[in-house]
Amino acid sequence: MSAEATNPEAHAEVRPELRRRGRTRLDLRRLGRAALLGPTSRDRLPDAIGHVAEAHRAHHPDADLSILRRAYLLAETSHRGQMRKSGEPYITHPLAVTLILAELGAETTTLTASLLHDTVEDTDVTLDQVGEEFGDEVRFIVDGVTKVEKIDYGAAAEPETFRKMLVATGNDVRVMSIKLADRLHNMRTLGVMRPEKQARIAKVTRDVLIPLAERLGVQALKTELEDLVFAILHPEEYEHTRALIAAHSGEADPLPAIADSVRAVLREAGISAEVQVRPRHFVSVHRIARTRGELRGSDFGRILVLVGENADCYAVLGELHTCFTPVVSEFKDFIAAPKFNLYQSLHTAVAVPEGYVAEVIVRSRQMHRVAEAGVVALGNPYTTGEPADSDEERVDPTRPGWLSRLLDWQQSAPDPDTFWTVLRAELAQDREITVFRADGGTLGLPAGASCIDAAYAQHGEAAHGCIGARVNGRLTSLSSPLSDGDTVQLLLAHDASSGPAADWLEHARTPAARIAISSWLESHPDGAGPAAAAPRAPLSVTGLRGGGGNAVADLPDAHVRLAGCCTPVPPDAVAGFVVRGGAVTVHRVHCPAVAQMRSLGRTSVAVHWRATADCRVTLLAESFGRPHLLADLTEAIAREGVEVISATVEPPVEQRVRHSYTLQLPDATGLPALMRAMRDVPGVYDVSRA
Repeated sequence: MSAEATNPEAHAEVRPELRRRGRTRLDLRRLGRAALLGPTSRDRLPDAIGHVAEAHRAHHPDADLSILRRAYLLAETSHRGQMRKSGEPYITHPLAVTLILAELGAETTTLTASLLHDTVEDTDVTLDQVGEEFGDEVRFIVDGVTKVEKIDYGAAAEPETFRKMLVATGNDVRVMSIKLADRLHNMRTLGVMRPEKQARIAKVTRDVLIPLAERLGVQALKTELEDLVFAILHPEEYEHTRALIAAHSGEADPLPAIADSVRAVLREAGISAEVQVRPRHFVSVHRIARTRGELRGSDFGRILVLVGENADCYAVLGELHTCFTPVVSEFKDFIAAPKFNLYQSLHTAVAVPEGYVAEVIVRSRQMHRVAEAGVVALGNPYTTGEPADSDEERVDPTRPGWLSRLLDWQQSAPDPDTFWTVLRAELAQDREITVFRADGGTLGLPAGASCIDAAYAQHGEAAHGCIGARVNGRLTSLSSPLSDGDTVQLLLAHDASSGPAADWLEHARTPAARIAISSWLESHPDGAGPAAAAPRAPLSVTGLRGGGGNAVADLPDAHVRLAGCCTPVPPDAVAGFVVRGGAVTVHRVHCPAVAQMRSLGRTSVAVHWRATADCRVTLLAESFGRPHLLADLTEAIAREGVEVISATVEPPVEQRVRHSYTLQLPDATGLPALMRAMRDVPGVYDVSRA
């Protein structure tokens, strides 16, 4: 497969953006020739990094370029004589990577490290030399990039490489910025490699690098990587899409006229805004074609409106929806609810009289910078104090929640295959939710996460003993999915022998939860989690003592019994009714059976309590299943001096178990304390009178 066949730049005539990329590639070839001329005089910048300096100054007008000059001279000298497989001097690679980052607005430290990112691995330059010459920040970043790639792990190379990349990224996201730009330039020049190697690299890029770029918000890199991967892995579909775009370029494009109408509307409303037509990239056109079938002229791009302030975004939206016909189903507010990767914009679509529907994106200029460059636009995350030594752990304050989760579980991944599989599944999640902990903290979880995921995110391996949860104050099963903004309280058992049930894996979404559950189940092949611990058939436990009540009926010699439906105890207000055989059944006055007795014409009898406080009562305890629960409840009851007459445990339903206890109390006034003691047993969430 030729370089032209695998590279969207070969068709740069169909899109202005690709023409720009094509020029950049030609510029880099000229830079390669300039690099061969060697260093220049001390009083001016080498020609080879002139484009880098120009792009850098566009974002940072006051940047000190002297450090870039020194970094380039060291890199050029160190790599001199090394050639790429394309036949170009090796220095063209770090130059290209640095130019990519400069165009995204990376700060000077990142660009310096980018120029030097291969020197420690591929030349005689040491990390200490980098630190002495350029400072601890540059040393730290170069070290992070070097650690990503310098060890060969054989068959496990890709998983282990990306595991290390995650660790380096977590310590400083600028490491990942350089790695993404590095992969982009390598993908641009992939045509010199064998087709099978192109495909392998493209698949890894598709499965890991592109999702990482998406999650880090670096859309400019993500979209070009998508196009390059698309061309290699799906050449026929790519060629079909290229033909669609080429055919459209020869037709009248309705979007410029629509953009003119939008400008006029905003100008009349007194809103200062820049209105652009943004062509879709190849993969985007391909997706739209698959969704909509035949494409119309307005489907090949979108209208982008840039304003100065956040409030202006909503003003623009109001004018658009007033002066055009809005397509309500297309409206999304990512300003009020930003995406997990920092992305903020208003999305809408409007219909125009000519019959076209145009998608419109509205954002401030700062939002636009972040939307294009993501974490690259954040600059140096360590704005105060000196960084830790490169051998010490430090945490990037800009680290996103999803990255923290990946770092938390990557060390516990048992093998490279598991790591690779779970990493890809995690990166496939396209949304993130935030849930609030009962203690006031927050948890960032992927969309679709359950209470099980929240348990492991908050408590780690202690979540093995989780027996239930309250979501927004209401009891719910652990399998319940969580929504953005929910408040979750997790209930843990104090029994160290508790463990997860096998079916937890069906509801766990996060790598941390799945790996922890799998590891526990593998190490406890005969163990049982909460769901398996409860009995599967009704269980009855009967004490030695029979009946006898404390109620007295105003009917001589009548046998009095307490109704099982409401189990009255002193000092409940009660009513008695004569039933067959002359016995008197005693109910609480609010028991539904009282009305039924009266409707049947049963004779009412006055009933009162004896002076003795001894009584019998039936209590219902509802709990989450776990080992030893019945024993713990029985022990709690015994500690209150109460005798168990009988106990029944129903089969569990969705990990919930219902217990029924008939108890003999020495003193009815002790009933509230007894019920509290039963509720305090781990796993029990409610105790009530039968």
